[in-house]
Amino acid sequence: MNKWLEILLGLILVIAPIYAWLTNVWGIGDAALTFFKGGLVWFVILIGLLFLMLGISDLKE
Repeated sequence: MNKWLEILLGLILVIAPIYAWLTNVWGIGDAALTFFKGGLVWFVILIGLLFLMLGISDLKE
């Protein structure tokens, strides 16, 4: 694919959801915020599990 077409498509795919979220088209902003909050919780849980595994691994040494 042409590099300029890829850049244009990338910009559209980045800017369009941000615009829809900021203007709250069809309630997209609320859904995106809810999705982000759920993803943030899972991210924190996985980071906690990672630290637990690293700590247990260090106890073996």
